[in-house]
Amino acid sequence: MAIINISILIVALLMIVIGMYCLMRTHNIIRIIIAIEVAMKAITLLLAFAGKVNGKLALTQSFIITMIVIEVVIAVVAAGIAISVYRRYGSINIDNLTKLDG
Repeated sequence: MAIINISILIVALLMIVIGMYCLMRTHNIIRIIIAIEVAMKAITLLLAFAGKVNGKLALTQSFIITMIVIEVVIAVVAAGIAISVYRRYGSINIDNLTKLDG
């Protein structure tokens, strides 16, 4: 049982590290969205693990459902922004976004 708990923690931490590495290394808006989603899924996994350890699965499940809904909304809005950036500038590279007004 302890091996499973340690492996869950290791996988979640690796997912967070991978998400943050991709977030720092890329200049592509779509890859940035994917990196944020990977990190958020790792946080969801850690939250589910914490609920299992504490024995409060019902409360944890309600938090996870709320997080998933928020993640989907953020991903859809970010994808919409990426599409509009591509239509306006012809590229989804964030280095090309030098003429932003607002």
